[in-house]
Amino acid sequence: MSGLVTALNELGGGVEIVALGGSRDASPPGVEYVKEPWHPPTNLGWTVVGLPRAAARAGVDVIHAPAYTAPPWSSIPVVVTIHDVSYERRPDWYPYRRDGLRRSFYRRSACAAAQVLTDSEFSANEITAAYRIPRDRITVAPLGVSERFMPSATRHDELPASITPPFLLHVGDLHERRNLGIVVDAMLDLRAKGQLLPVSLVLAGVDRGLGDRLRARFRDSGSPDTVVCLDTVTDDQLIALYRRAHALVYPSRYEGFGLPVLEAMACGTPVIASTAASIPEVLGDAGMLLDPDDRHGWATAITNVLDQGPLRERMRAAGLARAREFTWARTAAITLDVYRQAADRAR
Repeated sequence: MSGLVTALNELGGGVEIVALGGSRDASPPGVEYVKEPWHPPTNLGWTVVGLPRAAARAGVDVIHAPAYTAPPWSSIPVVVTIHDVSYERRPDWYPYRRDGLRRSFYRRSACAAAQVLTDSEFSANEITAAYRIPRDRITVAPLGVSERFMPSATRHDELPASITPPFLLHVGDLHERRNLGIVVDAMLDLRAKGQLLPVSLVLAGVDRGLGDRLRARFRDSGSPDTVVCLDTVTDDQLIALYRRAHALVYPSRYEGFGLPVLEAMACGTPVIASTAASIPEVLGDAGMLLDPDDRHGWATAITNVLDQGPLRERMRAAGLARAREFTWARTAAITLDVYRQAADRAR
């Protein structure tokens, strides 16, 4: 969100951004701040009671709720950002699948909003399918990438202590829809055939119950150290991981955008990813796109990227060029236009 706010401020155009509630210290430079008024001390209480009161106190023309939940009724037009609707379309993957109240509130927030922002054409179509919101009320604003994600001039970025190159990298929480079993299958096949270099698989993200199973499969094959799970990493460590990985592997079955794909490309890291959901929109032809169930294809792609330096360099150059298309300035321009549409509808 900070990248979007900074870019909106840089656009000019007479827009004034006000942070409603939260911590004053967390507000980006150049943003006004309005303290939270009284509200019931829950997230629901803030969204239903506190946020509309703060918006009225600030005299804003539009409320932008940047993550799924928004006031279900408001005299001020609301723009809500919905990154994906996996919890509706595939509730078997959703950690709150038994939380009917939460899902109902997400639905109400989406349906009540004047405009909906989302990250990809895939997600726009999914939102329409899930909530029956007319497509003309949904605008796609692809995410940008921070300028911190860039190639290293020295290639000596400091890695977490447990990581030794060469390695493949996955970034994101570990749960079923990330489909990491296909990468493990491919690596085990290559190892059984003697075709895999001594390479590890580094998983940077909160383990939602998958990590032990993945480690156990390599342990059973006699290679217990092949999978390394890093629940938390600093921003500097994450950038170092991207820069020094041989490739990002991203076999996910469902993503509203797939930010790690963009971050990896911006760092000059080759990307091997699935053809599912929004991922082809982000990667384009700058990396390898594979069927998420093509075990042989994943094995071949991993072998080629590990073994062929010229291929890695071509993918690196293509990824860097592709990443330059995803700027926060573009996201901000689209977002500002949506604010104006929402305000005009209220007049």
